[in-house]
Amino acid sequence: MIEEFDTIVLAHDLPEHGLTSGDVGVVVHVYADDAAYEVEFVTGEGATVAVVTLEKGSVRSMGQREILHVRDMAA
Repeated sequence: MIEEFDTIVLAHDLPEHGLTSGDVGVVVHVYADDAAYEVEFVTGEGATVAVVTLEKGSVRSMGQREILHVRDMAA
């Protein structure tokens, strides 16, 4: 079960927001019945890239054995 302030992983690209599958975000709001989540994606320095409403199938919990990876965002 995904809850507010959980770290999640994006399941597919969102080119309109400059996000790609595997990007990591934080849940800032859980909608009724866990049908959707408001997720914030930030740079390594903490600047917000996007706050997006995503349906349940668009995100997944981060696994305990996964490691974060850094990528440069397109200008």
